[in-house]
Amino acid sequence: MPSLLRLRAAALTASAVLLSTLLAGCGDDAKDEDLTRQDLSWKGCPAPDAAQGGGTSPSPLPDDGEWQCATMKAPLDWDDPKGDTIGLELIRVRTTGPENARIGSLIFNFGGPGGSGVTSLPAFAEGYEKLRTRYDLVSFDPRGVGRSEPVICENDQQLDAYFQQDATPDDAAERTELVDNTKEFNDACEDNSGKILPHVRTTDTARDLNLMRQVLGDDKLHYFGISYGTELGGVYAHLFPSRVGRAVFDAVVDPTQNPEQGSLGQTKGFQRALDNFAENCVSQVEECPIGDSAQDVKDRIARLLADLDRNPIPGIFPRQLTQTQATSGIAQALYSQDFWEYLTEGLEQAYDGDGRILLSLADAMNGRSENGEYSNITPANIAINCADDKPRYDTADVERKLPEFRAASDLFGDYLAWSLLSCTDWPVPGAANDPDVSAPGSAPILVIGNTGDPATPYEGARAMVNELGKGVGVELTYRGQGHGAYDSKNPCVQGAVDGYLLDGKVPPTGTVCT
Repeated sequence: MPSLLRLRAAALTASAVLLSTLLAGCGDDAKDEDLTRQDLSWKGCPAPDAAQGGGTSPSPLPDDGEWQCATMKAPLDWDDPKGDTIGLELIRVRTTGPENARIGSLIFNFGGPGGSGVTSLPAFAEGYEKLRTRYDLVSFDPRGVGRSEPVICENDQQLDAYFQQDATPDDAAERTELVDNTKEFNDACEDNSGKILPHVRTTDTARDLNLMRQVLGDDKLHYFGISYGTELGGVYAHLFPSRVGRAVFDAVVDPTQNPEQGSLGQTKGFQRALDNFAENCVSQVEECPIGDSAQDVKDRIARLLADLDRNPIPGIFPRQLTQTQATSGIAQALYSQDFWEYLTEGLEQAYDGDGRILLSLADAMNGRSENGEYSNITPANIAINCADDKPRYDTADVERKLPEFRAASDLFGDYLAWSLLSCTDWPVPGAANDPDVSAPGSAPILVIGNTGDPATPYEGARAMVNELGKGVGVELTYRGQGHGAYDSKNPCVQGAVDGYLLDGKVPPTGTVCT
């Protein structure tokens, strides 16, 4: 079971690695000149396939901006750039401005890891229309994701069972079952995707970004990274500091944390978001329907989860709402304040024995469509994290850590502690405890932290600024709720980002937006 909270930005639609051997001989440009000179064949975009989440082809933007897709070839193994290649799926929409005002391509990564940029960019693009006045907007499915050599593990029926399993074991038998289910899942990943698993590290994707920059014809990489996308951007800046153009990191991953520290930080972050949700509910003019006080709201949720551990309730036929699925659904709703009303309604419904809304929220977290098909976000998320993260944990490790996790959150502590087992027996060794994002010589990078962010807690922004190095990271604070800041439409945040990306105006470090 992946950590539901390491599905970072992809939940609205995580750590990285650096091996010294991979850094050897690394230059600014790809060594395979044939790949840097490839000519992309841009065409109309097909409907997303199952691995991307399904659906229909992206609709034109309001100004009739047409979406175009292409496949870029990249080395399967960046240590052997003239060996086998894989195809990476790209999407773009051209700038609305005149050619003499065009800066270049602005490449987005929306996080996960495991989220499809090919489906995410059209979903959010209307919020980036001002940026489109000077950039082509571009995104991609990273290697292992969506249409880019996707990691495939279990089938849809097996995944239904996987997500309904008890991920917070209470006794030896349940612990054994969780370990066995994790091994079964990981073995399926090796059986079905063994070729790609050693090559989905964040350093590999950073090199893909640099090739993409060259193929798109840009001297510098102009970049907008969200959630895990900030980690990818930091690794890119470390590997290619002289190629960083104008870059923004929003909803920032703490690059100093190992998996245990990251999961504990997210436990605290989601508890903080739950506290804010409960306080908001009871502060409304109308009576809060799920509790008389903020503590009562949280106590009732805790009792619900305890009851579901013993007796699941009907969800979306034929599936039931389990304790694990309910926890996932609550977490999904905490990603954005816009979802709080659905959480309130879902809790009301669950207290009456109906788990449909909370299960729908869990399905959104896990990448399950209404027709029962799963995207590959969970397999990709696990594969990238396990290739990146060196530590491997066993049940004894988790049991030692449980008191600290429970102290951080009664609701999320057990789940996030036990999720540390997801890389146990993974077939590919992890590369490092944490990513190297030091980037001396890089252009300024705007780093935005949201004080109410549950999945990438606010403290990560300051850590990223410190690790990027003096004169590189420029910190901006948004005092708000939800995962990320720019998409909140806060005028102060958007003004600072737009001013930097469009006009090169670096805001004063330490700027605070409310």
